Amino acid sequence: MTAVRSGPTTRWRTSRAAPRTRPAAGHPAPVLLTPDGDARFLDLPHGPPLGLGGLPFESREVPLPEGSVLALYTDGLVEAADHDIRHGGARLLRAMTRATDSLEETCDTVLDTLLPERPGDDVALLLARTRALPGDRTRAWDLGPDPSAVADARVLAARQLTAWGLDDLVFTTELVTNALRYGAAPVRLRLIHDTRMICEVSDAGHTAPRLRRARAYDEGGRGLFLVAQLTDRWGTRYTPDGKTIWAEQLPAA
Repeated sequence: MTAVRSGPTTRWRTSRAAPRTRPAAGHPAPVLLTPDGDARFLDLPHGPPLGLGGLPFESREVPLPEGSVLALYTDGLVEAADHDIRHGGARLLRAMTRATDSLEETCDTVLDTLLPERPGDDVALLLARTRALPGDRTRAWDLGPDPSAVADARVLAARQLTAWGLDDLVFTTELVTNALRYGAAPVRLRLIHDTRMICEVSDAGHTAPRLRRARAYDEGGRGLFLVAQLTDRWGTRYTPDGKTIWAEQLPAA
């Protein structure tokens, strides 16, 4: 799953494995608790079981209002020998509507409500609350398809980072170059100034980026290796329109 910051609304992109007939396989649909107190299951696309390998997952983008609580959990929370998963799911929704400002207290409430003294299965519960960034903490630009867009991206990013009082992100041009060389137009650059500095480059291609070590005499192939070395973490997320390669770095103290 991926939480995507986009102004006043957080969007959550996800794929999940299709449930199997055996009780321990797959995961139930997440629960969304909106700020008005409404709790509901998210309707997500089904796909092959996680870990099968080689098969694509359909993704879906779900807008989450600021202040929403998202609950991810294993089926041991809602399924037991004396009731089926539907009954447990209904109890989970009722318990989520009693959420407090403290996620830890809400976790305790849900677990105390649903679990017997000795659960018959392992249980995991993860709660996350969304928050929105101010509009001036994100900037995005559409880039041209020719190589000169790399220089444009460098200037645009440096100018915005200076306005935020931050150092230049030297890996920005590597991400843009990778998108122009191996992706497809349109290409879009986005910077997000949060507790971490995030750089995203999106394109219309669906080819998975591949990290490799270039040989000494290779003229290319070092871009993603440099990104991996210069950032705290990086990754890729896929959408119906293409993909986004992102990288994060803690702002310099």
